[in-house]
Amino acid sequence: MRSETIEAFLAQLAGRSPTPGGGATAALHAAQAASLVAMVGRYSNTAKYAAHADRITEIVVAADRLRECALQLSEADVDAFGAVGAAYQLPKDTVKHVAARTASIAAALVGAGRVPTQVIRVADEILSLAEELEPIGNRSVISDIAAAADAARAAASTARVNVEINLGGITDADIVAELVAAIADVDGLAMRADKVTAAIRDQLTR
Repeated sequence: MRSETIEAFLAQLAGRSPTPGGGATAALHAAQAASLVAMVGRYSNTAKYAAHADRITEIVVAADRLRECALQLSEADVDAFGAVGAAYQLPKDTVKHVAARTASIAAALVGAGRVPTQVIRVADEILSLAEELEPIGNRSVISDIAAAADAARAAASTARVNVEINLGGITDADIVAELVAAIADVDGLAMRADKVTAAIRDQLTR
């Protein structure tokens, strides 16, 4: 996916194909959020913000790492959802085939459910960086911190829906509990993102 042009990716997204879909876009939201944080950090690497230079450098390094992680997750989501589609195409003409198909679908749904939980974790880490950078970053590009917070919010809320759609097909109670726990604090993450954006908008309108 990372070698596609934006136009080609959007054409695939708009097509009548199960992949790429919402899960991949959730991860790309996270990648954009990380990129915005890194950009603000790099613009803050000036004498004016020298008091926080070491931490800003660490934030940039972390944001670059999370961008790469998010890109990997976008590709992993395509693979995971492709496995779900392939499982549904397995034969079901005998009792043995039905059992094998059912087991394959269940296993594929677990994989498809776990990838977006990782997107949520990445989005949370990116938002934490944005929260930390907001008071110490370059004020000339501070609106991009708000953009990063909103992108992290979109990543997490989109990923949550992609977890929830897979829950109904998973019969293992322990795995269901694992996935439910992983999405439990998305509303809290959204509130944090909103707080960052509100604080920045307040600064911009003074």
